[in-house]
Amino acid sequence: MIKAIAITPVKDSILTTLETIKAIANSNCKVKHIVYNDFSTDTTKKALEDAVDTYGFELINLEDITTHPSPNYRLVLQNAQQIALKENLPLIIVESDVIIKNDTLEKMIDYGKQDHIGMVGAITVDENEKVNFPYLKFKNESRPIISTKRSLSFCCTLLTHDLLKAYSFQNLNDSKDWYDVFISNKSIELGFENYLLIKTPVLHKPHGSRPWKLLKYKNPIKYYFQKFLNKRDKI
Repeated sequence: MIKAIAITPVKDSILTTLETIKAIANSNCKVKHIVYNDFSTDTTKKALEDAVDTYGFELINLEDITTHPSPNYRLVLQNAQQIALKENLPLIIVESDVIIKNDTLEKMIDYGKQDHIGMVGAITVDENEKVNFPYLKFKNESRPIISTKRSLSFCCTLLTHDLLKAYSFQNLNDSKDWYDVFISNKSIELGFENYLLIKTPVLHKPHGSRPWKLLKYKNPIKYYFQKFLNKRDKI
């Protein structure tokens, strides 16, 4: 029985994306996995199409439903919310630079079944199991599960069915690119609690899905120049 809708927005980075897809296919619990191809290259598109039969995911090429240039996170969230509500299931976002463990989704789904929960996130770590971006602020946390009013990243995060019913993503501001901060705050505003699973780590290869953002660490001046000149990465 399908226990959740899982989505992965993709913009090239095909090698990490295929690792993400494979890990979800190997999950202990069954989910409906939808990959949203956000105007990737023809090479990436072909690789994704070739992988459909192997890993059993559904592929949606956004070029077939919109002419709006990438990124199209708002459209992805709106489409996924409609599907999750129709199927009466929670929604899990697993970004294309994240590799989950076999029991990750099961643990998130089980914890999200409690009352008054809006979001459940899995903490991110590097290859050495050290907490990394974007959860460095929790690196010294010893509790296995924490309720937090700080924003949860969409790296690997479950949005409960109750939250999906309470707020329509049709209302998301179309001037933004990313919505994890806004939706985290909206969840709290609506009276839900957001939780981070400290003992449920997932491997995160930061910005593997948006390689240009690596400039933030290598060449911050160039990063902020691109960010503001090209109006990128609007949160």
